[in-house]
Amino acid sequence: MKTFNFPFIAVALGLLLLLIVIRGSETDMDGVTTLPLLTLLIINECAFFLTAAGAVIGINHIRTIGFKVFYSATTLLCILLTIQFVLLGVKLWPL
Repeated sequence: MKTFNFPFIAVALGLLLLLIVIRGSETDMDGVTTLPLLTLLIINECAFFLTAAGAVIGINHIRTIGFKVFYSATTLLCILLTIQFVLLGVKLWPL
């Protein structure tokens, strides 16, 4: 696999994992989440690293070859997903 394709994979998997984390963090009447908290945190952390790697690879590729609209939009989505996973991780982490 060529590394410049990684942001596309990272966006697809990141969106899927975001859906899993959001649906899994829903609570019932007792305040218990659908998925166990540790599972949610592990999924969130893996998705964070996945999308962060996609963002770094995308930025490096854009610097190398120049601006391409579709590729830059995919890299921007990776950056936004990375930020979202950081915010979700802070929200999920029991204080």
